[in-house]
Amino acid sequence: MNPRLLAVLGALVLVVGAGGGLAWWLRSEHPAADVSATGVSATGVASPDAAIAASPDADTGPLPVPPFPPRIADDDQYDRCMTMIANDPEGAEAIATSWQATGGGDGAIHCQALAAIASGEPENGAAMLESLAHAGKAQGLTLVVLLSQAAEARLMADQAEPALKDTTEALAISPDDPDLLIGRANAYDSLERSNEAMDDLNQALVLDPSRGDALVLRASLYRRMEKLTEAQADIGRAIALDPQDAEALLERGILRQAMGDLKGARQDWSRAREVDPNSEAAELAAQNLTLLDSGPAKP
Repeated sequence: MNPRLLAVLGALVLVVGAGGGLAWWLRSEHPAADVSATGVSATGVASPDAAIAASPDADTGPLPVPPFPPRIADDDQYDRCMTMIANDPEGAEAIATSWQATGGGDGAIHCQALAAIASGEPENGAAMLESLAHAGKAQGLTLVVLLSQAAEARLMADQAEPALKDTTEALAISPDDPDLLIGRANAYDSLERSNEAMDDLNQALVLDPSRGDALVLRASLYRRMEKLTEAQADIGRAIALDPQDAEALLERGILRQAMGDLKGARQDWSRAREVDPNSEAAELAAQNLTLLDSGPAKP
């Protein structure tokens, strides 16, 4: 299960953090520099997005539905449907479709949408979530959940423009939420709007300086802007926060490779594989190690 799918499913229920933020947006991957159609950068390093295609089914275990609001529905059928999504999305979709036919309402639509995303149909699921969000019943944090899930699904489907629209609409409701800002930064980054992505990341890190995912993405942006000193500072902070963050180790390896430190790059990529062997970051690190062993990239 890839990180974007985890982000969608992780937003089934909202948790209001101590700082007022919404602590539900899970880690999103970040693209590397100058990626070609083959998924390998001009420097000979595979892009993080290439790992998504290479390892879409990394096993992360079931995702429980916590017992606190806000929720789209409040009954046993909703709970049963939601808890099936992670391990049996087809079964959850069948339950949701049948339930909807007998008057399941918004709860059935919500489960059907998330099950469609988990079954490999993110565009269809996103459309259902957006329709549910704009039907007029959802308000406040519940509306934010629906829009954020739709945005992540749009990014899974490589549809950054609607993802940007959804995250911007959610931020109009919750403007100082670091998770939403990081999500929108990912959409901006996919659209190669680096300055706007940087603005959102800067604001997110003012709100919560401990966000390693924001630091990793900002380091990647700095690297692609050839601001290597700033990139080093951010990735160093991210790894200090979590020395076993595979994505941070992956990015530091790419930065070290770009700076000519091939030994350091090898150490970071090898470590990324060790700390989270089933992740997309580990898969990409393995690709980069193979490229490193094969010698410099040929023009």
